[in-house]
Amino acid sequence: MPAPTEHKTVQARILAYAQEVGWTLVLREEAEKRRDIGDSKLEIGKGSLFFDDLLDAKVREFNPRYAEAEGALLGKFRHLHADIYGNREFVEHIRNRGKFYDPDEKRERDLILIDYDDPGRNVYEVTEEWIFHNGQFGTREDVVFLINGIPVLVIECKNATKDEGIALGIDQIRRYHDETPELMVPQQLFTATDAIGFSYGVTWNTVRRNIFAWKKEDFEPQISQMDADEEDQKSNLRKSAKSAVESPLLGNLERMVKTFCAIPRVLAFLKDYIVFAEKDEELNKYILRQHQTGGVEKVVARALDPARKRGLVWHTQGSGKTFTMIKTAELLFRAPQADKPTILLMIDRNELEDQMLKNLAALGIGNLEHADRISTLNRLLKNDYRGIIVTMIHKFRDMPADINPRSNIYVLIDEAHRTTGGDLGNYLMAGLPNASFIGFTGTPVDKTAYGKGTFKTFGGEDDAGYLHKYSIAESIEDKTTLPLYYQLAPNEMLVPHETLDQEFLSLAEAEGVADIEELNKILERAVNLKNFLKGKQRVRDVAKSVAKHYRENVEPLGYKAFLVGVDREACAHYKKALDEFLPPEYSEVVYTGSNNDSKLLKEFHLDSKAERQIRKSFAKREQFPKILIVTEKLLTGYDAPVLYAMYLDKPMRDHTLLQAIARVNRPYENEAEEMVKPHGFVLDFVGIFDKLEKALAFDSAEINAIVKDIGLLKSLFAAKMADKVPGWLKLIVHHFNDKDVDGLIEHFRDKERRKEFFKEYKEIEMLYEIISPDAFLRPFIDDYTGISKIYEVVRKAYTKRVYVDRAFQKKTNELVQKHIGTSGIGEPGEVMKINEDTVEYIVNRKGGDATKVINLVKSIEKFAEENSDDPFLVAMAERARAVQEQFESRQTGTADALNQLLDEVERNEARKREQAGKGFDGLTYFVFSKIDEAGIQNAEGVSRKIREAFVEFPNWKRSENSLRELRQAVTFAIFAECEELDQVTALVEDLFRILEKGGTA
Repeated sequence: MPAPTEHKTVQARILAYAQEVGWTLVLREEAEKRRDIGDSKLEIGKGSLFFDDLLDAKVREFNPRYAEAEGALLGKFRHLHADIYGNREFVEHIRNRGKFYDPDEKRERDLILIDYDDPGRNVYEVTEEWIFHNGQFGTREDVVFLINGIPVLVIECKNATKDEGIALGIDQIRRYHDETPELMVPQQLFTATDAIGFSYGVTWNTVRRNIFAWKKEDFEPQISQMDADEEDQKSNLRKSAKSAVESPLLGNLERMVKTFCAIPRVLAFLKDYIVFAEKDEELNKYILRQHQTGGVEKVVARALDPARKRGLVWHTQGSGKTFTMIKTAELLFRAPQADKPTILLMIDRNELEDQMLKNLAALGIGNLEHADRISTLNRLLKNDYRGIIVTMIHKFRDMPADINPRSNIYVLIDEAHRTTGGDLGNYLMAGLPNASFIGFTGTPVDKTAYGKGTFKTFGGEDDAGYLHKYSIAESIEDKTTLPLYYQLAPNEMLVPHETLDQEFLSLAEAEGVADIEELNKILERAVNLKNFLKGKQRVRDVAKSVAKHYRENVEPLGYKAFLVGVDREACAHYKKALDEFLPPEYSEVVYTGSNNDSKLLKEFHLDSKAERQIRKSFAKREQFPKILIVTEKLLTGYDAPVLYAMYLDKPMRDHTLLQAIARVNRPYENEAEEMVKPHGFVLDFVGIFDKLEKALAFDSAEINAIVKDIGLLKSLFAAKMADKVPGWLKLIVHHFNDKDVDGLIEHFRDKERRKEFFKEYKEIEMLYEIISPDAFLRPFIDDYTGISKIYEVVRKAYTKRVYVDRAFQKKTNELVQKHIGTSGIGEPGEVMKINEDTVEYIVNRKGGDATKVINLVKSIEKFAEENSDDPFLVAMAERARAVQEQFESRQTGTADALNQLLDEVERNEARKREQAGKGFDGLTYFVFSKIDEAGIQNAEGVSRKIREAFVEFPNWKRSENSLRELRQAVTFAIFAECEELDQVTALVEDLFRILEKGGTA
């Protein structure tokens, strides 16, 4: 039975499903003709990135006054920078914000490229094998979707039988950006699929944490701001897309393609849901995720519903709530039904105002005001300003009633559970009596009186209380945020139960408090509690414990930490105490200073520039500081994914506790260091987590999703060691001698078995790294060391990245190194010289054939790497890898695989003799051997001509023109002896594929 192919099982099916939801298939040959690539495909660099004729026709159809010469617009596009800035400029064009000059009226007009108002006027096409060559590198994209001749979406397809298929597809997308960035300027979206998974993201952002799994959804893709009278025009597009979610019989790939690639959904992504924003002075590109787009569309629909005026949106912290609010404001502002509205974005923190204003300005909204004073806000509302106003809730204090009675005023309130309580909320709602109020919150609404008030204010028009919800549990499942684990400090450091209970947990006024300033007022009255927390000896003991824990448990993992003091004075004392146990550069204090501060507090004042630099440096793994000491600042709104641990020494509860510990739950990945943050961690020096039922007044399901005792990790470690490890240890019967090594190589020859072992071991290793050092681990050390050595053998035998792989986490590595000297372990991975003595050496070498196969492959690879200017060796290494793949998949027996590799070594010795006899250099002989193998006449003469061509164009790897000329010279040299164009083309492609890998100049 034939094996499934990538094209048959994935690519062809995507094309079929795309046609069923409204895309027209353009066959590859027709697409290449329309791009002027030519039949022979020999003219490298020729060919457009667009369907030029269609794009030009649509531009003239949509812009009747457009009078520029044919090709002028395409020329402009070709001169865009091949980077994220050029891509941002192109987004402006496909959002119809580009300009053209109208000579009749002597003014600029908006240039329409895509008709979003009447989508039936656009042309939607899909094609495959989209080739492009910039003269240095070539690219072939699997499936490309085009609107009006503009490529906007690319899908990379992988066979479901391939290991890590989606990861390989995303790696290809990364390669396209690196090698052919010109191609990625107009393209906006990408997906990678193996027919099982379906991951998506935006071009120019291929960081793993910004690539998401598309989830099955029961929705009908919408186009934002849809007018009722447009329904007939769009109904055909909607029907085809809706069919994707109505039938339970649809397969996974079909459902994913028909929802993600539905025309209204793609249009919505292009028009509304791709965002550019600067972070740390660097431009970034993002795509709104499903929960964000769903929230935006729900809020816009509610705001435009004349019958309802309230709504509550809970999107858990770290899930992009700020972008959700910004996009909601923009779409409401642009909605025709809103009829020139006023939108108030109510922010609860000063630092968010700047971020909000910067991001809104980037959207190109002209009508944008910052009401930084009460008088400014009053003036804008009284004068009936139309546009977006960014302000803070306290600017409503003492506002006159009925200052603006219009109904098309939309108030979007951040952290609604804390900003509208008491008089401020009354001023706001009395001043704008007919406005719509939508509350946003990053934490679930609690079960206290505050929570009931929030639901009453915002959630009364929805049966479930929420207009839209993205819970903590959903966020963790989607890996938008990470789970949190906690551990209690030793009893002698914890606050006495009765003190904590009487002065904090049992106080009615502390329930449901969501503002950290209110929390601080409550703590000011907790005299005994604060005296205990700030006791001189205790501060020193806690600092010593923090330093030890950080050095042993956190720093080896490569992460950073917060130490949260009860107030600013505690922070200052902690800094002095920590400096006794850690180098001073390890920690910094960040709090707000005052002119009336004591000498101690003033010692740690920071100006705004220094604070900005500390924030920026802390977010970078390799820079100091490693620990920030804080009490209020940075506990809300500051995101540093490298932050892993929080040392909590400040009593908190409900929203303030959630907001604080959410600092450590941001995903972090560093591919170069093979770091993937497993979760966040809190070490509790107060005892709050010992009273979770009082500390978090939320539904139990939410509490369970938020935090878990680190004891669960110990239980998981013990369970895995009992369940998995004994079977692996049984494979070692000779104290790790060469027979054991050969047995391990044979046992883990099967890819699936090996993959499962690597996965399980890495989970066990991560648990060990997190828990260690701990007396709990003592009974497991011998077995853990044993499986670590097994992992080392198997990894060295089979990993593709032998020379850069990071074998172990730091603590495990130290453990293995400590024991490895006495183990008698014999490992694969011996690198031997490839010469005339290699065959005899291998034959006479002790050990099993499986180990010899692995060692010989690695030796050939290493030899080729060291002699990369010899293309014969580069090709030889390719053939050796193919032998290993057949060996691993059991298509070739061990003895046959070893013989094939020995044949390769002997073949290399024979070619060296023949090459010397003919007086050829490495390049000429390689070309000669390929041409001779192909059965083409006069192989020696052709290879000498090709060598001359390489001499004539020495800069072919750096110059597009040189490469084009060189390829033509090589092609015509072979073509002179062989007129089979397909054979010549295939041979030229194979030659350059090898030559581009090596160092041949």
